[in-house]
Amino acid sequence: MYHPLNSIPGSKKLPAFLWLLAATIGITIVFRFIGPFKPTIVDFELAGSVEKSSAIISAWDTLARLQTCFNLGFDYLYMPVYSTTIALACVMGAGVIASNGWKNLGILLAWGLWLAAILDAVENYALITMMYGSPVAPYPQIAAYCAACKFGLILLGLLYALISLILYLVKLSRGKLVPLK
Repeated sequence: MYHPLNSIPGSKKLPAFLWLLAATIGITIVFRFIGPFKPTIVDFELAGSVEKSSAIISAWDTLARLQTCFNLGFDYLYMPVYSTTIALACVMGAGVIASNGWKNLGILLAWGLWLAAILDAVENYALITMMYGSPVAPYPQIAAYCAACKFGLILLGLLYALISLILYLVKLSRGKLVPLK
């Protein structure tokens, strides 16, 4: 199975990953300071109903609504960064074990991370539509569905990357140095 990130030469994958990881962490830190803080943007993403979405928007003052709109716009920069960071970790993790099943799972998850970014964009469109209009069906449901799928794919990718890292470190400790691919 192929993924475009496989075309990065082996010696350049780790440096590329580290730059992407630094960008992901940096943007994540910025998000921690943007707000809104209560209810949070994740509460809004997962509301899932007109009633809950309306209650969240009503609970926000003018500043919190501005923070939400900025957050949603800024998130479009974050999407390709976090998704490519985790996708590259999955591609690199696919080279840790010789099993074709393990490799295929890693590549499939790397594609899934890019799907997560697309779901995030659709989710944000639904949230922005509610912020600039009013929460009406099907926007809360679309946002919640996309957010749940996005978070699921992100968690699966992170889990795969973590397991790959642990397996890599075990091989390394046993003297079976495996170059990251």
